[in-house]
Amino acid sequence: MNFSTTHHFPKSPIYNKAIDILTLSRSISTYLVDDFVSNTANSQEHPGIYFSGDIIQQSNSLAPEILKAENHPFQEDRMKHLLSIEKLTNSLTKNCERLENFPSNGKDFLPILRKELKKFRKLQRTWMMTL
Repeated sequence: MNFSTTHHFPKSPIYNKAIDILTLSRSISTYLVDDFVSNTANSQEHPGIYFSGDIIQQSNSLAPEILKAENHPFQEDRMKHLLSIEKLTNSLTKNCERLENFPSNGKDFLPILRKELKKFRKLQRTWMMTL
């Protein structure tokens, strides 16, 4: 589902950055998986496949958590979602670092994702003050 083209979703900067991260994560993961599959022998799975799947799952959860935080009327409920967003962002960063350690042509794109995550964190700090 492409969230950015759906009309009833907000167009806040943090939400849009989350969609950018999702799109980038999917592209990078596709590239990495192809690389990992072609570099494995004896039909063994490359351990990087799991981390590439994790970055998709984690980035896929960012935008819905933002929406939940923005739509809850109670501060306590919003805080749960803000903590979830923080955990997702930390996990995404760690998984990028892990993937950078594997030999792959796709790892050249991971610094781009990490740069977008830094931008996201800056937006997140400002956004959290407004909730």
